Amino acid sequence: MATQNKVFIDVEVDSSVAGDAAVAAKLEEVCPVDIFKNADGRVEVVDENVDECVLCKLCLEAAPAGTVHVRKLYDGTEL
Repeated sequence: MATQNKVFIDVEVDSSVAGDAAVAAKLEEVCPVDIFKNADGRVEVVDENVDECVLCKLCLEAAPAGTVHVRKLYDGTEL
């Protein structure tokens, strides 16, 4: 049975930093539920882990301001 991804949370990384190896490494390091992967110096969002987001905001603090977007799909708000 396939699992449905992104039911509660959506995470996006701005293209301006998606190819930044330092940002990719930092996001992979700080996320406690492995939403971000450093894919050869590019930020990759691991879709199957997105709904595990605990809304800790560590990714928002690790990335340049305004480049990571975490949206609560259940109420439409963004962190």
